Amino acid sequence: MKKVMLVAVSVSLGAAALVGCGGNEGSDEAFDGKSADTIAADAVKATRDAKSVRIAGSARQPGGNEIALDFHIDDQDRCTGTMTGQGAKADVLQVGQSVYVRGDEKFWKNSLKGRPGTDDVVKQVQGKWVESEQGQSGMEGMCDKQAFLASMDSDKSERKGMKKGDTTEVDGQPAVILEKKQSNGEKITMYVATEGEPYVLKTVTEGGDAPGEVVLSDFNKKVDAQKPAAEDVVDPKKITA
Repeated sequence: MKKVMLVAVSVSLGAAALVGCGGNEGSDEAFDGKSADTIAADAVKATRDAKSVRIAGSARQPGGNEIALDFHIDDQDRCTGTMTGQGAKADVLQVGQSVYVRGDEKFWKNSLKGRPGTDDVVKQVQGKWVESEQGQSGMEGMCDKQAFLASMDSDKSERKGMKKGDTTEVDGQPAVILEKKQSNGEKITMYVATEGEPYVLKTVTEGGDAPGEVVLSDFNKKVDAQKPAAEDVVDPKKITA
């Protein structure tokens, strides 16, 4: 038997859109008296402190391929989600230290990249969850809440020069708009909740290398992640090619 390495699809959603926040004063209708810097800092902290969050979005990569994901993750190693890209789709599930991936035929063919025995491997995993330990699947980064949201705070220098704009709504929730135009022509727009905790509700990146949109919701809601039935799980060590 031959151990098969399952290569994950790399997903980039323009994390810089979650970073930028900035300095100029704008509308006084929300966050009265607070600068864009302060609003952004509060939003990043509140979002990172949430016990769980749903992250849904898409980005267009160089070359035109669009990647999309929809994940609900918490800080207790529970995660459910789906991602699509390059004509492929995969469901991802994490419960504790176990990560499970269930991809369609195109996903596995893209992941294995034409290696010898690919067709045999695809037949064995079709319709099944492929299990691996945390840190071995290449997928757990998608299910690591702290790591994902840490990108919002990775470069505090990005929090310079944004303007506070009007208020609007994101899925029915009131939000204030923060905007910034980068020197490379990229435009970043952040929507911050004006009621309750100042969560980041949405970010949009226009122009640049990876334009896209991310919507954050379901803060602090339970993540319904349960291990799949044993008969639906494949151990990658037992896959032959």
